[in-house]
Amino acid sequence: MIIDSLDNAARYYSVHPLFEKAFEYINNQDLKSLEVSKFDISEGLKGAVVEKEGMTAQESAAKFECHNQNIDIQLCIKGPEVLGWRPRSRCSSPKGEYNTEKDVSFYDDAPDMHFTLADNQFAIFFPEDVHAPMISDGIIKKMIVKVKL
Repeated sequence: MIIDSLDNAARYYSVHPLFEKAFEYINNQDLKSLEVSKFDISEGLKGAVVEKEGMTAQESAAKFECHNQNIDIQLCIKGPEVLGWRPRSRCSSPKGEYNTEKDVSFYDDAPDMHFTLADNQFAIFFPEDVHAPMISDGIIKKMIVKVKL
């Protein structure tokens, strides 16, 4: 997992061949005016803008998730947003089967830690990162970029 701000995104371009294109796309958007939508960015990159009421930590942990085929870049546009995290290697209670179509696995385990993203901060979740997003007592607006492995 990586946590940082958009000002430092270039530091991570070498981590994955598509990160530079993903962050260039993000940086070329007027983030505050983006409409809720799902979209293709380019080959191997898909995006979504979400804006909705946050949930409790307990509600979010009920959807404690990770992915096998994609890396998530989750950017807070309007927050704050609290997220839970735990390494997949420490999760022992799978919740159902892996959904190939949606590339998601769920766990009944609890996060080891929580952290807060402010506006223009992001978290990058790799397949080994189980995460519980959208924790807040207000409205959260965020962009999620799926980076194909």
